[in-house]
This record gives sequence, C-alpha cells and structure tokens, in this order.
Amino acid sequence: MNVDDVKALATQIREEVAKAITGQHDTVDLMLTALFAGGHILLEGPPGTAKTMTARCFAQALGVAYGRIQFTPDLMPGDIVGSNIYNFQTGQFTLTHGPIFCDLLLADEINRTPPKTQAALLEAMQEHAVTFDGTTHSLGQNFMVVATQNPIEHQGVYPLPEAQLDRFLFKHRVSYPDAQEEKAIIIHHGGGTASHDIKQYGITAQADRKTLEKALATVGEVTLVDDVVDYIARLVRATRATDPSAPDFVKKYVNFGASVRAAQFLVLAAKARALMKRRYHVTYEDVTTLMRPILRHRILLNFQAESDHLTQDHILGKLLEAMPAPRE
Repeated sequence: MNVDDVKALATQIREEVAKAITGQHDTVDLMLTALFAGGHILLEGPPGTAKTMTARCFAQALGVAYGRIQFTPDLMPGDIVGSNIYNFQTGQFTLTHGPIFCDLLLADEINRTPPKTQAALLEAMQEHAVTFDGTTHSLGQNFMVVATQNPIEHQGVYPLPEAQLDRFLFKHRVSYPDAQEEKAIIIHHGGGTASHDIKQYGITAQADRKTLEKALATVGEVTLVDDVVDYIARLVRATRATDPSAPDFVKKYVNFGASVRAAQFLVLAAKARALMKRRYHVTYEDVTTLMRPILRHRILLNFQAESDHLTQDHILGKLLEAMPAPRE
C-alpha cells in the first residue's frame, strides 16, 4: 500500500461516515489518525453530540469486528474481558470471550464505572492482549478503543486514573455543531423515526483487517528529520515544571507535565497525518495540529490555574506562542 492508497482509503471512510453524520469532520479525522497510528481515542462532549453514533458508523465503514460496552457502576472486569467457566460435562474450564475481543471497541461513558473495572482495559490498550489465568490472548494488531465520556456530570462518575488517560493517543473535545450543520441534522434526522439503526444509511465497509495492517505498515515508512524530532522533544519537555526549559507560566500553573509516551505518540500521530495528506515526511504543521489532542489529557494543572480559570488548552496555546514552530 502506498501513500495514495492510504489517502483514498481515508477519503472513502469519511464519505461513508458522512452518510449518517453531519459535520464532526475533525472528530472523524482524529479517529482516522488514531486508527492508522495504532492508537486509541477518548471523545469528551455533552450529551447529544453524536459521539456514540459516530463511533458506530466509523466501525461500520471500516468493516471490522465491532464490540460495545455500556459502562455502568455495577460493571465488573469479567464483563469486559470474559472469564474461564467450568464445564461440568467435560470437567474442564472453557474460556468465554468478553466484548473486548474485537477490532474496534466502543467504551461508552467509560467514566461511569469504578477504576477497578476501568483498569481491565489497561493491558488491552497497551499490549493489544488480555491475560487469563497466566495465559495471554492476543487481540490483534488493529485493536482500537474509542471511548466516550460526558464532561458536565459530577454524580455517578469516576474520573479516569492518570495511567488510564495516558494510554489514549488523543483526547478530543466534541463540540456542538454550528447553525448550518444543526439545521442539516434536523432535516436529515428529524423526519424519520426514533430508530438509530445505522443500516438504514447504507454505510458499506471500505476495509478489512489485512487492509488496515498494510496501512499501519505504511505509516512506518514516513520519515522524520532530526529538526522535527528536536521540536517535539522540546515541546513535550517544556510542559514539565521541573524542566529548566519550561516557561514561567508552566512553572506557575502545571503540577505534572506530559510523559515520554506523549512524545512517542506525537511522532506516530504526526506520521499518520502526513500519510493522510499524501506525504512521506512529517512537517511542523503535523506536530502543531496534533499537539492539543495528544497533550491536553497528560497535563495536570494546579489550584492556581483553576483559580485563574485556565484549562490545559490555554496552557498549550501559550506554549505554542512561546515556542513557535520554525519555518518548514
């Protein structure tokens, strides 16, 4: 598979998702980037912004095995990964697969279940495998988690642990559509029934496991020059208040900065974006465009930042101003 094939595949998937989803172009683009980079994405947005619907349509357009888990307070780890059940007829334990055994897993409202259950995803997200009774079972190279959460509720939710957040390649904030898009949504969906069966939109599969494996392999062929590597390293290190290169506002407002994994993920995502733009090399624009969704959930602000009504996006915006990308 070459760069033209990857771009064509991305275009076809976008067009299929657009049959049911109006707008959300940035959401679909980041999901595609995460897919080709072999990463996971967390979608955060208010209710009714089509987070779940977008993920379902995305899976349908990919044509891969799809699983969904509706996270609830009483969900147990075994409900996600499965368990070994004793068969009295055979006298042996039989492995019962949970919904995590798929290619694309929708973890809907992931912050509604306690951290013990959330942790069941850690090994799967990091190593694309799960372990039962000392035996490791592979989930495949293409395994991807698309998680959703609601940012405006405080009761009945459990914030994701930092270790869990760090496994997500992106944290994307899904916003309300603009006026024209909202009118189009009303016209498109308002005249039908309350059914949410995505089959009615005629979304057809554009890929399969082997196609996606070839696309992931092509991402590895994208080149990265030393100057871009240096810029990525300087950006990530500047988010840490303990680093000598950190600007004063980072030292004032940030408790903990981005991890080394953040720099690795930024490289992978930039390569995937470059490929989708029909390039075999990463540019500074790839880095600056993907910086916020990759770093926003890896920066822990202090009480002073909260008092001054600052968010991670504010800090990252100031960081880009303080450390602008060199000319290409």
